[in-house]
Amino acid sequence: MKLFEYQAKEAFRQCGIPVPQSVLACSPGEVSGAIGDFSMPCVIKAQVLQGGRGKAGLVRVVRNEKDALEYARTLFEERGVRRILLEDAVDFAGELYLAVTVDPARAKATILACAEGGVDIEELAATAPEKIVTQHVDLDRGLSGHHMRNIAFGLGLNGEKAKAFNKVLSALYQAFRKFDAELIEINPLFLTGEDTFVAGDGKLVIDDNSMSRQPGYEITRDHYDHDVEYEAALAGIPYLQFDGDISLMCAGAGLTTTVFDLINYAGGSVANYLEFGGPNYTRAVDAMELCLRNEKAKVILIVTFGTVARADVIARGLADAVARFRPSIPIVTCIRGTNEEEAFQIIRDLGLTPLSETEEAVQRAVDIAAGRVS
Repeated sequence: MKLFEYQAKEAFRQCGIPVPQSVLACSPGEVSGAIGDFSMPCVIKAQVLQGGRGKAGLVRVVRNEKDALEYARTLFEERGVRRILLEDAVDFAGELYLAVTVDPARAKATILACAEGGVDIEELAATAPEKIVTQHVDLDRGLSGHHMRNIAFGLGLNGEKAKAFNKVLSALYQAFRKFDAELIEINPLFLTGEDTFVAGDGKLVIDDNSMSRQPGYEITRDHYDHDVEYEAALAGIPYLQFDGDISLMCAGAGLTTTVFDLINYAGGSVANYLEFGGPNYTRAVDAMELCLRNEKAKVILIVTFGTVARADVIARGLADAVARFRPSIPIVTCIRGTNEEEAFQIIRDLGLTPLSETEEAVQRAVDIAAGRVS
């Protein structure tokens, strides 16, 4: 689960990482009421879950109250932003990058640091990887002094700067463990003229499997670009919205991803990714309802293969969905696995043609979406 910047900053505060004074506002009126508490210049930041906010015009340093109110109004009324963060501008002498993430191959935490903060770290990793300091940390043993010394040395920090940096690094690692993070990042980490550090921005991604241990956070509509994605998340069904015209409804994440690729290779485009495998394989009705909410879809492609996820159970769920919703768009099926003979008969009884080859089903869906066949 991705947190918004204001939530990440609050997590930083809890762990002792310095952050600028800030106020969260949900309307132009709230901005007007809070702006008097800030000295100018200050920073206004849209609270959206996307990278490159500065380049997208969603973060701005404002020089006076008038500009602050006008920019806030633009974000709320013209850009559709639901929350903004008003924050003190930091007078900084330098910018660093600092993050802790998980290296699944090594089963260790990985600390990434760079003396050039405020940049796209992915771009830097591709163009100048030697500038990124990397340190692996055993999760059982934890962060130790030699790890911090290695990183500070690699960044060219010494003396009081190194001491101040190591306090932030230690606190960030503490937050990484406390919040069950997949990624925790400060970019930029401001270095002030007094040799202190302040988190200028924050990113925190919590492992979805640990949400039961993180009761302070819950998914909201603001976490999603589309209503259907939010409704699917509440229902516990993995769903992603795209701009294509083939609604994809598959059982199994690996199979769903493979079919997604096959559609693209065949010249088609995906309207949505929906995976209802595992414990959800009996929920074809719920899955179909979500797919039918996608108005861009011209055809629904259903591909499953399972042993425990029985083909006949999935087919009966499909029959129930068709009876309930009476979809007006074509359905292409390739439902294979345990009891598939019974599944094929159920599909025939629906007036559909059961296909047994995934590539054939994909091509048929692509042709229907393109108007080549009906």
